Amino acid sequence: KIKFSIMIGEVGGKSEYKVIEAIKNKLITKPIIGWCIGTVSDYFGGSIQFGHAGAKADKASESAVQKNKAMKQAGIFVPNGFNQLPYLVKELYESLTDNTVGNSSQDINIIDLPLDCETLVKTNKARKKTHFVCTISNDTKEEITYCNMPITEIVEKKYTVTDIIGLLWFKQKFPVWASNFIDLIIKLTADHGPAVSGAHNTRVTARAGKDLTASIASGILTIGPRFGGAIDAAAKYFKMAYENKMEPEDFVEYMKNVEKIPIPGIGHRIKSTKNPDKRVSLLKNYVFNKFPTCKLINYALDVEKVTTSKKENLILNVDGAIGVSLVDMFWALNYKNKDIDNLIQRGAFNAFFVIGRTIGLIGHYLDEKRLNMPLYRHPVDDILYDEESPI
Repeated sequence: KIKFSIMIGEVGGKSEYKVIEAIKNKLITKPIIGWCIGTVSDYFGGSIQFGHAGAKADKASESAVQKNKAMKQAGIFVPNGFNQLPYLVKELYESLTDNTVGNSSQDINIIDLPLDCETLVKTNKARKKTHFVCTISNDTKEEITYCNMPITEIVEKKYTVTDIIGLLWFKQKFPVWASNFIDLIIKLTADHGPAVSGAHNTRVTARAGKDLTASIASGILTIGPRFGGAIDAAAKYFKMAYENKMEPEDFVEYMKNVEKIPIPGIGHRIKSTKNPDKRVSLLKNYVFNKFPTCKLINYALDVEKVTTSKKENLILNVDGAIGVSLVDMFWALNYKNKDIDNLIQRGAFNAFFVIGRTIGLIGHYLDEKRLNMPLYRHPVDDILYDEESPI
């Protein structure tokens, strides 16, 4: 509730007199502290105009001294000087809240403000709302931990890079056979020469003067269904066919007539049955010798027999071999089918290609910078200009 008001006026004008009239007519009943600034003007000769537009007393009644006198006569609390104003405010407030004056302090609603969030957090009475949840690492302890394992322990136990991938991607340390298989994937996918889209983009971007991050990003962004991104899709469709007990011939027909897409992980532009991909051979050799079970890769090779009977380059390519082998790996690690499906859906299988190929893309970037190659412009004789071609 408002107990009193403070009014600050100035020389010139009649606003203060309107307040005086309102008090006389009982339109204002609560106490007012008033002061009209400009009392010093009486010490100057003539009419003095202050900085504020119109702040000038043209009549005696408009001077600060006369206004203060009139306000005091009307019952407004007027200090003897401007410096007394804060003391008068304190005095009036205390008198209005004093029971002996008839204005009980009970009329004042004292609100107990709640403690602010920072204080509550410091006193362990509240927890600040978080915007992120991290379950793989913690940098708030004495030393950083990966899945609750201190970094010094990781170094002391000689964890490999692929062991770290297991911790940070899947929250577990894989057995040696699985960890070494991931290492093999990274080695086999690290590079595939300068002609593929990822390396090409990286080199062109590097020649344009861009930095490492931009150049690598331009290469990584080409990864997709037609370049390295078929690992997830191959795992998805081969796993689906195996679980539904489709015969290899039926699976081939299903992909052609129902999904109406080429089988992900099947086919290569250069490699064929007569010119096999050494990377696939290395993968198969490792899986057959080290994996506890090889169910899906065997099924994929049965499908390959059907596809290569139609065309010799419709082989199980490196993406397909990695995809089906990863499913076999997670089966052997006792992952449930729904958990494997979630990994595939989230792109976790393609992530192995991304991390492997990034090594090569960095190599291509550094190669361009090392050679100090000029800005790239595609040869005109390699472009067919055909403006007359219909839309």
